[in-house]
Parts: sequence; C-alpha cells; structure tokens
Amino acid sequence: MKLRRRRFLQLAAGAVVLPAISRPASAQAYPSRPVRIVVPFAAAASPDITARLMGLWLSERLGQQFIIDNRPGAGTNIGTEAVVRAPPDGYTLLWATTSSAINPTLYDKLNFNFIRDIAPVASVMRSPNVMAVNPSFPTKSVPEFIAYAKANPSKINMASSTIGGTDHLCGELFKTMAGIDMINVPYRGGGAALFTDLFSGQVQVNFPVLAASIGYIRADKLRALAVTTPARWEGLPDIPTVGEFVPGYEASSWQGVGLPKATTTEIIDKLNNQINAALADPGMKARLSELGGMVLGGSPAHFGKLIAEETEKWGKVIRAANIRAE
Repeated sequence: MKLRRRRFLQLAAGAVVLPAISRPASAQAYPSRPVRIVVPFAAAASPDITARLMGLWLSERLGQQFIIDNRPGAGTNIGTEAVVRAPPDGYTLLWATTSSAINPTLYDKLNFNFIRDIAPVASVMRSPNVMAVNPSFPTKSVPEFIAYAKANPSKINMASSTIGGTDHLCGELFKTMAGIDMINVPYRGGGAALFTDLFSGQVQVNFPVLAASIGYIRADKLRALAVTTPARWEGLPDIPTVGEFVPGYEASSWQGVGLPKATTTEIIDKLNNQINAALADPGMKARLSELGGMVLGGSPAHFGKLIAEETEKWGKVIRAANIRAE
C-alpha cells in the first residue's frame, strides 16, 4: 500500500510539473504549421501588398508558410470578425488598418469590440494621405484652395472611395478645421472610376492614400497640394503638409498586426520581435517607402496606444459630421 501511495504521489507531482514545462517548449516551437494572415481587403490593395511582404519575411525567418487569406467586405468587418472568432493559438493573424479604429463609431452594431477582442502585436507602417486636385483646378496651394472654397460654398465636389473611408474622413477633418464646405461624392470601392472623374474634373478634390495616387502625381495627372502627415514625406519633399497651413491638422493611414485576444504573450512577443526585425532591415524599409509608407514598429503596447488614440480621434470626426455606414 505504501508503495502504491508513493507511486500515486509521484505521478500526481509529475502531472503538476509537466504543463509548466511544456508551455515554454510549445512557445519555442511556434509556429509548427502554416499560419494565416487574414487581410480584410481584396488582392492587390495596398494592405494586401504590404501583408505579402511581411508574410514572406516571416515565412523565411520562422520556417513555416505565412499564407495570405483575403477576406474583403463590410468595411473590413468580415475579415476582422473571422480573426476574433479564430482559436487564440497564433495561427490566425489579422492585418489591421485605420478602418479598425474607424468602424467602432461608423457602424451602429458590430459583432465584436476591436479593442477588447483583438490583441495588438505590432504596428508596421504609416502612410500619408494626400490632398490631390485635378491639374486644371484653379488653386495651386492649400491657402488658395481654402480661399476658393470660402468664395464658392458647397460648389466643390470631394470624391471619396466609400462612406467612412480614410480619404473621406481626412476630407471631413479638413472641412471642419479649415472652416469650409464641400460636397462628399462617394464611389463604392473607389478605384478607377474615382480617379477617372478626378482626372476629368467631374470631382475636384480627393484625399487618397499616397500609395494609390503617387503614380498619377508623378505623371502630372494629379496636383498634390499637401500631404496629411505631421512631417513631409521624403519621397515628395517639395510637397508641404496640410498642417503647415491648417495648424494641428494631422491624419494618416496605418497598418499593423493583431491576434485573437487570448493569445499567449510568448507568441505575441515572438511575432513582435520578428516584425520589428523586418522593419529594421534596409531592404524592407526601402520597399515600404516605395509604397508610400513610413516605418512604425515598436511594442504591442505602443500599437495598442495608437489604436486607442485613433479610435477616439476618428470617433469625434464621425460624430461631428453625423456619418453612418451605408
């Protein structure tokens, strides 16, 4: 009986010790199978391109495929909810964007709470939006544009890719801070139709992400009046910022990586370290710059702070302009 009792206690002790030993081992082994990066945009969109660059880096460094899973629709909510509902095991990542901070206010009802349900891993890059007009439009600077708008109230058509898109909200913020009025003209999905009408003068101004418009600006199909970030973009150093003429104005589009909330800190930290290593690589930095991006990086807490600040900021803009998703 004593031998049996001693054996039972040995096994019981082993049962207590084994899980504590196996946890770090499993974190070290991650990933042991392919990982999905859910991109809530269509293929070839700016976030998709950036996600594929990062996915390739992670595949090479961590020894498993990081596969892009495009889940566009409902203003990124379809893809986001897929990640929220996924097991918190590190094998389903979310490619998060500015829309993640916009949607909590833009939509009356969501099946998730982004800040509560998604764990921030790392911010990747920030991209300027650009205030762009047709070259024939009779203003060549932000002050001239503001003066023209005040002299012609409600006669400027502002194109936007969709209700509540970053270009729309950049324009709404500009309207408020500059004290002018413009008519928003939304284009479902943006793209070719929006730029075709901007080229022809059907609409007069747009605030697109720089990556989507840089080719047109360099080909003189569009005139860039200003970028929306606090500092000028190194790729177009002669283009001023909106804030140089409208003090305090700042807006941009950002991208980063998230995971289901209950994912272990070991996995989050491992991915954060690799993403930051990628962002420190000269080749990756150059590629992101070509796409109109400025490297961010930093800790998960740093990315979480950015998300919280952006959610509050865009929430104020949406409520002030009484914007609702279609």
